[in-house]
Amino acid sequence: MKSRRLAGLIALVVGGMACAESPRLELSVGMHRIDAEFAGDLSSRARGLMQRRQLAPQQGMLFAFPQDGRHCMWMRNTLIPLSVAFLDAEGRIINVERMAPRTENSHCAMAPARFALEMNLGWFASRGLKTGDRIRGVAGLRAADAAYR
Repeated sequence: MKSRRLAGLIALVVGGMACAESPRLELSVGMHRIDAEFAGDLSSRARGLMQRRQLAPQQGMLFAFPQDGRHCMWMRNTLIPLSVAFLDAEGRIINVERMAPRTENSHCAMAPARFALEMNLGWFASRGLKTGDRIRGVAGLRAADAAYR
């Protein structure tokens, strides 16, 4: 009986850790508000939005990289279709890519990017957002990894 309770407790703790969400940020563009989880360290960037079955219309995930680069995203174990906007250090959109679920195709920034913002598929296009538009709330953010350099 004790071993069964212990196994159940371990499963609950491990399951809770797997579902733990990243810190949240409020971002905006024009009149649109974005509730974004913040993936600022290697572990949260690697996990991303994997295994999620849905994402509310105004929710997304902001990936912060330790340095500007031609970063790429992929959709391994990601169950929902997404759009990703690559952003410079000031939050300006460099390019937006459409990403199909459960694929391993690389979707890359067309110029050095500091951030990537994932939203539901078509979110940027349906709001008329394009290259050069600025997402407010990202300027000044840094990845946790940068503290260890």
